[in-house]
Amino acid sequence: MIQTVVKRDGRIVGFNREKIAAAIRKAMLTTPKGEDPTLVYQIVDRIEIKGKEQSSVEEIQDMVEMELMASPRKEVAKSYIAYRDKRNIARKAKTREMFLEIVEAKSNDVTRENANMNADTPAGMMMKFASESTKPFVDDYLLSEETLWALKNNYLHIHDKDYYPTKSLTCIQHPLDQILTHGFQAGHGESRPTKRIETASIMACISMETVQNEMHGGQAIPAFDFYLAPYVRLSYVEEVKTIEQLTGLDLKSLYDTPINDYISRDLQGLQGNQRFKQHAINRTVNRVHQSMEAFIHNMNTIHSRGGNQVVFSSINYGTDTSAEGRCIIRELLQSTYEGVGGGATAIFPIQIWKKKRGVSYLPSDRNYDLYQEACRVAARRFFPNFVNLDATFNQHEKWRADDPKRYLYEVATMGCRTRVFENRFGEKSSVARGNLSFSTINIVRLAIESRSITNQEGRIAHFFAKLDELLEITAKQLCERYDFQKSALAKQFPLLMSSLWIGCENLKPDDPIAPVINQGTLGIGFIGLAECLIALTGKHHGESDEAQQLGLRIVTYMRDRANDFSERYQHNFSVLATPAEGLSGRFTRIDRKQFGLIPGVTDKIYYTNSNHVPVYYKCSPKHKAEVEAPYHELTRGGHIFYIEIDGDATHNPQAIMDIVDLMDKHNIGYCSVNHNRNRCMQCGYEDAQPQLSVCPRCGSHDIDKLQRITGYLVGTTERWNRAKLAELNDRVVHN
Repeated sequence: MIQTVVKRDGRIVGFNREKIAAAIRKAMLTTPKGEDPTLVYQIVDRIEIKGKEQSSVEEIQDMVEMELMASPRKEVAKSYIAYRDKRNIARKAKTREMFLEIVEAKSNDVTRENANMNADTPAGMMMKFASESTKPFVDDYLLSEETLWALKNNYLHIHDKDYYPTKSLTCIQHPLDQILTHGFQAGHGESRPTKRIETASIMACISMETVQNEMHGGQAIPAFDFYLAPYVRLSYVEEVKTIEQLTGLDLKSLYDTPINDYISRDLQGLQGNQRFKQHAINRTVNRVHQSMEAFIHNMNTIHSRGGNQVVFSSINYGTDTSAEGRCIIRELLQSTYEGVGGGATAIFPIQIWKKKRGVSYLPSDRNYDLYQEACRVAARRFFPNFVNLDATFNQHEKWRADDPKRYLYEVATMGCRTRVFENRFGEKSSVARGNLSFSTINIVRLAIESRSITNQEGRIAHFFAKLDELLEITAKQLCERYDFQKSALAKQFPLLMSSLWIGCENLKPDDPIAPVINQGTLGIGFIGLAECLIALTGKHHGESDEAQQLGLRIVTYMRDRANDFSERYQHNFSVLATPAEGLSGRFTRIDRKQFGLIPGVTDKIYYTNSNHVPVYYKCSPKHKAEVEAPYHELTRGGHIFYIEIDGDATHNPQAIMDIVDLMDKHNIGYCSVNHNRNRCMQCGYEDAQPQLSVCPRCGSHDIDKLQRITGYLVGTTERWNRAKLAELNDRVVHN
């Protein structure tokens, strides 16, 4: 006898005989003889008795067909079958429509979900087909009932849900020294230990490209300058040996000779060993420059994930004060300034300058000249961004200026903002660790649902009660995904779990990855703090101190609960200032449909990213810094502060330095600067003229803007979704 029914979405519900009766009755009413109540319930009784204790919807419908075919009313069976077929077609229609839009390369929020992906290419289409097909499977078989409830009611978003079944992790900061020192094996190839700078730069690319196919997030190198520095000296020695071969002289004394800086100089007037030394330095600098050019070029052209997407890559640098490290930094910056191809701005890697007092920030610092150069480059090319190692929450008690491996104790940033540093299960470090997965809470919806309470104190209390409930659901969902991820075997991630993830050297190919991945992080994100505060108080945190205090109270509460979850579940939970892209418009679209247009809340087609002051709000950089800075300490999973500056920044590096000074003054963890940059989509010409409509190089009218979308650059706004385009159009200059 049937007791329970398994629905198509995987839910199990109690058996309801009246639903079967209603379906049979509808089929009868489409026939000339009409309804026969006696026969209806005879069929229902037989099905209820004959069915399995737990039957699926499809099994029950099959039994209805068989009973009708065996009855005197065979015409009803035909009607029922036809109705069932129509329902199946209707269920598939939405998927069919979505797939056709992918096939026809239409620009919509599905195909433009990720601006770094070209969904119009064959490989890009395959990725979207796979992505949209996989998400329903996750809903049906991998998520709990309460998680599904939160998703379907627009409270929660699971990032990279399409990758959920693969058990992949989000991101990692590559310990590149392991690859360069020991080599690695991936696919059918095997690399030997590195001996020269050209190979080192190539291996840096290959490392990130290879692991991009084993993970669903981004790839970063936490200490690019430190890792590549040894190969500058090796290349210099190689050049000295070449001179020895040409001259027959013994120049071994030059191998280890002190070099203060690798700077190209004219050989005029130099004699003997000094001339040979400078010639070797000049050759080395040229090789380093070409290697940095190649690295940047490769990171913008080597595709991953089936050939439709370049590696979402980041590199951190700035604190290696050795002559070799400085050479890497200098030539990297120079290559970035020059651009790729015909002088175009490189989209990847996202470059991040490590700002550190006593090292790379103050005029008396060894790397101050390179810091000035970094600001000059950022003024033209958007990158580097800046991570503040002096922020109280970014400091490490073990950091020492004379430690050759001090980078192990320096925070490094991933992509547009992800931060991994604190660790309950090992050394506090960014190296060889990453985020496991993250999910984002729609705090705006919680605030909207609390608006009916007229008393503000009661309204806010109601909001916090709902927030607490949703935080509990989110933490459980992240733990469920972690439990699924940890069952993966090391051999499923050939490079990640053999050479990169912390502790992976202890794993054998058939070992589960459970013993090592708990040193990663689980992120609880949020979106739309500004709209949330408007719904609760009438104003956002940029225009009201009362709203600001409530905003800090909300995010502090999330941080405290994340700490509670870390203790309860024994994982590294953190709060993330979510870099919403496709999500920015999806949350809003659904909320607007249900609640209508609410001024300041749902009257735009996007919610403001994380804890940012709204993009349309006119204020000074100083005010924006004062408002947003306190949230950085609370959002240890990742955050960013950005400023929009007016006009052509190319010749105004001081504007960049002024913003970095704001970081230093206000304890800001990570920042970037946006400014105007036009790009001709036909020939690649770039400039910063206001309202450029015709390319001065080729005469094309196909002019687009080069801009950040959530922290990373996109070469064309054609790949932006509607919500992010609306946000871009609303952005105002901070001055």
